[in-house]
Amino acid sequence: MQDFFTWLGTTLGEIIRFVVDLLVHFFQNLGDAARGFFHGLSASLGVPSTLVSLLILVLGLWLLYLGLRALLRRRLVATLIWGLLGITVLSWLIN
Repeated sequence: MQDFFTWLGTTLGEIIRFVVDLLVHFFQNLGDAARGFFHGLSASLGVPSTLVSLLILVLGLWLLYLGLRALLRRRLVATLIWGLLGITVLSWLIN
């Protein structure tokens, strides 16, 4: 009977270790992939890969998105305002 529980404990321990190792590798590779993505994005835009520049990029893209939404709702003045704001923010970032 003791051999059965020893085998059961060993098997359960190996399964838990396998799951933990799998999760460690997954999150490590996910972090490396995100780091590579942001580095490639900032290199192609010619901006430093800092958190502030990435937040400004997201802000500019969000303003352009608002302009597109306003265009789809046929609001021409709002489209021009949001579009110009988005282009201005992105041009500040890229220059």
